[in-house]
Amino acid sequence: MWQGTLLSIHTAVEGRAPMEAHDSIKLIEGLGLEGDRYATGKGKYSQIPDIREVTLIEKETLVALERDHGVTFDADEHRRNLTVSGVPLNHLVGQRFVVGDTLLLAGRLNTPCRYLDLVTDKAVCDLLRHRSGLNCSIVRGGTISVGDTIRPE
Repeated sequence: MWQGTLLSIHTAVEGRAPMEAHDSIKLIEGLGLEGDRYATGKGKYSQIPDIREVTLIEKETLVALERDHGVTFDADEHRRNLTVSGVPLNHLVGQRFVVGDTLLLAGRLNTPCRYLDLVTDKAVCDLLRHRSGLNCSIVRGGTISVGDTIRPE
């Protein structure tokens, strides 16, 4: 059995807007993170039906990106909402898991795209293939905070 940690929380008010860090934030069931571009319909891909209420990426991916390719990719650059550690994101598709007191359903792996290269001015799209994060829906909302435990349901 695994157990991970929530390292950082980020949102953006609209597509291409800088990501803003939060110590805690409200997850709204069926919608997203309070104030985030996808909760308000102002995200780059908001008009494309998908599971995008909350997105996660592993710190371990960011460490490997720097170690193996010399690319530093900070938590406010990768455009995912939650940076986590110790969570096997690629193995969670279709599974429910707990972040603090909230409950998420892992919908699909995030697909890296050239938009990320454009917004960050870093060539990371191909480097993140199969490690670009996880798109989830919010089954049970609530407030999450940096440092929260992440675990299977």
